[in-house]
Order: sequence, then C-alpha cells, then structure tokens
Amino acid sequence: MTSRPDAAHGRRSAPPRIDPIVPRLRWDVLSRADIERIDAAVMEVLAEVGVRFPLARALDALERGGCRVDRASQIARLPEPVVRAALQAAPKAPLLAARDPECDLVLDGRRCYLSNDGCGVWVVDPESGERRPSTKADVADSARFVDAVPQVSYYWGPVVTAEDVPLVSRPLHELEAVFASTSKHFQAVDVVGEDMARRAVGMARVVAGGAAELRRRPLMSLIACPIDPLSNEAVSLEAALVCAAAGVPVGFLSLTLACASAPATMAGNLVVNLAAVIAGTVLLQLASPGAPVFLASAPSVMDLKTGGYTGGSPEDYLLAAAATQMAHHYGLAMAMGTQATGAKEPGWQAAVDDALSTLASASAGAEMMNGCGLLDGSKTLSYAHLLMEAEVYGIVQKVAAGIEVTDETLALDVIRKVGPSGTYLAEKHARAQSGEIWRPGVWDRSTHDAWLAAGNRGALQSAEERAREILRTHAPEPLPDDVRAELRRHVERAEAELL
Repeated sequence: MTSRPDAAHGRRSAPPRIDPIVPRLRWDVLSRADIERIDAAVMEVLAEVGVRFPLARALDALERGGCRVDRASQIARLPEPVVRAALQAAPKAPLLAARDPECDLVLDGRRCYLSNDGCGVWVVDPESGERRPSTKADVADSARFVDAVPQVSYYWGPVVTAEDVPLVSRPLHELEAVFASTSKHFQAVDVVGEDMARRAVGMARVVAGGAAELRRRPLMSLIACPIDPLSNEAVSLEAALVCAAAGVPVGFLSLTLACASAPATMAGNLVVNLAAVIAGTVLLQLASPGAPVFLASAPSVMDLKTGGYTGGSPEDYLLAAAATQMAHHYGLAMAMGTQATGAKEPGWQAAVDDALSTLASASAGAEMMNGCGLLDGSKTLSYAHLLMEAEVYGIVQKVAAGIEVTDETLALDVIRKVGPSGTYLAEKHARAQSGEIWRPGVWDRSTHDAWLAAGNRGALQSAEERAREILRTHAPEPLPDDVRAELRRHVERAEAELL
C-alpha cells in the first residue's frame, strides 16, 4: 500500500489504517423474479418445515413471538408475518467499532471490508518455512500482522487457534491476545456457550470502558454457526443470545454444502442457507428487540470425489453473489466467505480462487468478506499468502470502482494542449492523477533480464520478505497497562473456575 497525496499541503500522507472497497459496479446474479421466488421458498420453509432450536430459552422466545413450537422435536415454525416484522425491526447500517476509530466499520452497503480467514490449526513459519501447529503467540502475531495491513479491515477468528493452552479457556486466551495485538475490530468465531460468552463480553467491556460504552461502540462482534441443514447447536444459540443482549452484533453463518447439507441445485442451496440464518436472526430480534445483527454465509458444493469442502468452485462465486443479493433484499448486511481457497500453496490455483471469489463478493456489495490468509480449505496460515491475497484485493478494488467520467477525467483541455505526437508525462494533470493508477505491492513487473539477475525472485519471495519485515517491526497501539492486567485476571479466573 502506497501513501496518498495530501491535497492541502502537497505532501505524501500516511496510508489509511483500513482501505475498504467502494464498488460502483454491481453484479446482479438474480433477477427480480428470481429474488421473489427464492424469498417465497425461504418463507415457506420457515413456516412449514421449520428450524430446530435445541434450547428451551430460544423456544420460549420464539413461542412468545408468535412461532409454532414443537417441544418434543425442538422445531420452531416461523410464520411469514413474524419473520417479516423481525427483519424490518433489525437495525440498519450497524456499527462494528474498533479501538482506533479510524478502523470503524459501518455496514451501510456502501463499502466492502475484508477480514482474514479464521480457525486454522497450522502455521507456515515465516522464518523456517516449515508447517507447524499454531499457538497463542501465533494468534497475537497474526492479529498484529492484520493490524499492519490496510487492505484487511478487521480481525476475524482468530486466524489460527491457540493449541498450546487449555481447551476450556482457549477462547479467552485468544481474546486476550487479539485485544492486545490489534486496534481493529474483532469478530469472534469460536466463542460458544452461555458462560464463555458472558466471560468474553466481560473482557470486551474491559477494553471498551464499560457495558454502556461497549453497547455504544461494540469493539467485538460474534459469528454463530447453525448446524446445517436447518438446525442449531445449543451452545451457539446461548452465545448469540448473550451477545445480542449486551449489544454485541451477531451474525448467523451457514456453510451449506450442496449434495450434503443442502440440495444439489444452487437455488435449493440458497433456500436452506438463508432459512437457517434468517431463523437465527428472528430469534435474536424476538429475544432482544433492536439487537444489531447481520447475515453471514459461505455456501459451497461437496467435492464429488472426496465428499469434502471444495474451497473454490464456480458455484461458490455465483452462490456468494446471490446470497448477498438476498441479504440486501431483506435489508441486512452480508458477511460472505471469500478467498478461502482449497489450494495447499500460494500458487495459480489460490490466485484463481481468490481473484474470482473476491470479485464476486465485492461486485455484489458484500459488506464483509471473510477472509484471507489461510490455505488448504482454511487450515493453514501463510503470511506471504495473506499479502498476495491483499494484492488480489487491491486489483478487485480498482475494478469494482469502475470508470469515473467527469470533466476532469475526460481531460479534454490536456488533450488539446498536448496534441498529436506529444507526451502527457510532464503535464500537471498526469502528476495529479497518477496516484489513482494501481501499483503493485509484491507483484513482479521487472524485465526478464532483471528477474534473472535477481535469482528468479518473484511475487512469493517478495511477499515472504515483506511478511518477515512486518512481523519484525510492526507494533500496534498498546492497551493501557491496567486494561491488560484486567484481561489477564479474567483469563486466570476462568482457568481457576473451569479447570
């Protein structure tokens, strides 16, 4: 990322802390008729098939709100008027705040924010190049790395899990590491259960400055995952309800897999995917009216050879764009799984997956795109790969911005002045506008001879060097000592009570 001209003083200003995509071009995968048919199918599934909620507190809230609840099967059927009213009541353009206000995310449909991917268990060591299990130190390092990269607007996950701490307190160790290592927004993924969620919210309140301040400026949000198809896990529901009551934004994330947890057809996949996340959203509005919410999705297809997740297929890109269209139809922001390649190394397969998935999500206007940095179907963190994905993001950012046509950009006065056989390089217009031309960070544009002289050093080698530099030099805005000490006490208290 290069610095930008300071218009007032003619100097180069510091690069922005975050650099979201602001798309002018939009890709509508679904026609208006398509949207209406999918919407009708979703409402029919919610009302007639229903969704399983294996938690008495959730069933109570749904029943009070007008849903038909079968206690024996734990299935709630959600009538269309109840669903419509809940979606209408959900706040629009929720704020996902950050310790650094320059890194605040506003989910108003105008910007697309990228995060890292989450919950990997391996790290490509940036010094040795060896793959090894992830640790709490890697959680801190990855948060610090994200803090340094402006293309990545918020921290999702954690990127990798802290495999070297007790399982019962692992999410709190990870929160401690993340809050201390980045001043960007944190979207938690592995916080589950009522007790753990209350402890996590308590830690977020310490960082925010109290319960009221966390509600006003939520520094943390939560991803809650249904159990596809059309079911939930009690501990995930408990965490979502606790966070919603505290004013922490929540998004239900469905990862439907065609031929396994969803129909083989893309339209059927969308129906199951959307019904699951909308049902969770309705629950939160009934339990905590006005709670900040968003939709989250990562629909995909089953690999027909292995039965596993593909991590990149043509269907993924279409499903991403279509699900985002549907979220906006319901008046909600979308967090879309993006760049989660199945490639084992940052090569051509990863580049194709990342470029097409980012273009699909950004062109559809997904407010959040989760996320970059992991290989092998979201298992292995590679810092060099994250930087190369940031480069892909920058290219998509430029494409999505489209072509601005104004008197200044048409440049007729300059064209008249230069005339035939002239050059534009010395013109003030060229100097003024050259900052808008995309420039690579790690891509190789050298001549072939220069490339040979450099020892065939390409984009990957440049990314590896840049990654090592960031890890050696970048220091995030520190937490006050008393806040860090209080976070440590929360973790120690939890371990004393849970172990």
